[in-house]
Amino acid sequence: MFKFASLLAFVTLASSVAAQAPIYGQCGGQGWSGATACAAGSVCTYSNDYYSQCLPGAASSTTAPASTVSVPTSTASGTSSAPSSTSTAAAGNPFEGYEIFASPYYAAEVAAAAANITDSTLAGKAASVANIPTFTWFDQVAKVPTLGTYLANATALQTSSGSKQIVPIVVYDLPDRDCAASASNGEFSIADNGEANYKDYIDQLVAQIKQYPDVRVVAVIEPDSLANLVTNLSVEKCANAQTTYLACVNYAIEQLATVNVYMYLDAGHAGWLGWPANLSPAATLFTQVYQNAGSSPFVRGLATNVANYNALVAASPDPITQGNPNYDESLYINALAPVIHSAGFPAQFIVDQGRAGVQNIRAAWGDWCNVKGAGFGTQPTTDTGDSLIDAIVWVKPGGECDGTSNSSSPRYDPHCSLSDATIPAPEAGTWFQTYFETLVSAANPAL
Repeated sequence: MFKFASLLAFVTLASSVAAQAPIYGQCGGQGWSGATACAAGSVCTYSNDYYSQCLPGAASSTTAPASTVSVPTSTASGTSSAPSSTSTAAAGNPFEGYEIFASPYYAAEVAAAAANITDSTLAGKAASVANIPTFTWFDQVAKVPTLGTYLANATALQTSSGSKQIVPIVVYDLPDRDCAASASNGEFSIADNGEANYKDYIDQLVAQIKQYPDVRVVAVIEPDSLANLVTNLSVEKCANAQTTYLACVNYAIEQLATVNVYMYLDAGHAGWLGWPANLSPAATLFTQVYQNAGSSPFVRGLATNVANYNALVAASPDPITQGNPNYDESLYINALAPVIHSAGFPAQFIVDQGRAGVQNIRAAWGDWCNVKGAGFGTQPTTDTGDSLIDAIVWVKPGGECDGTSNSSSPRYDPHCSLSDATIPAPEAGTWFQTYFETLVSAANPAL
């Protein structure tokens, strides 16, 4: 099983003071009524019109800027300045023998949330979540510099403890991102230099990782993107994005491989691509992506159930899964693996169980937004009980909102107002205190 890396030597969780948001706390955005100044050591950094956040920086405090931050664009024309790979991928499970570095970003969010819980028992359980490693999502180019900070901290911890570290990340900034939904719309548009902007974003990630070659990085690549190309090409936005998605994902794979990042392409979940009719088209697409990027050994396999609620092994089929024999993630993986292996992609798997502790809570299998009654699930481990599965992981940081229930928001998705969605809910990616408390209290296994 994983050992969880201690944050104590590297993370100081700033306590709130009057009219100041803590480090990594929200400090601005449309409709925001809280503090707009940041605790010492952090700067209020614009992410989008709905969310500004206190990120570590030189200034002691600041307020959210009135105007948007311009997005840098690539100056290259189809070429890359990324270095050549200096080593080959290690054989076997990349998680074995490593500790997962717990995200300081998420730890700070959890600490602030636990401090706001009056029930001492629940608060203690909530605080313990800070030590459970989750993936850090790089869903805005402005967040990329923080990767260097985390890698530096992981390097220092590795040196002091003698325990090898993994820093787990999510690469998630495609132009016209998540083409079949609205809540997760990103910062780049295909029509507005999106592909070049994305390549520059990847180049910035590569530049950060290159500085810390002794720390292993594991990445989930672009949740929902490829799965949308399997099932949602009837959606005009997805059809229009297909060529760009494939070009951008190919670029991401090739460049991240040069700095030895172990990658898992996002492969939806059992209720999406697990239907028998979807297995072969999914295997064909994933294999093409793998082979078009040179069949890199750093593309370890596929990630399933990212930000979703499916059990790894369900005690019994949820009624909403009727008609699909692959009604949990284990069944989906074991149905997909032989098809994709025979197609030429020797994929292994990781499975997100961060919010999968409670089953039979959805009105329909496609309901994904802040589902009521969800609880934290099995904690990260390599003891998966299945040779196809490298690790159980927490990719979605529990407590960060899936999407707003405010129908007047430009990023509103109707799924976030369904009968099984928790309402009211803030913007996607922002902290959702009520939902976090539910995840803690309903955790299975208990925290």
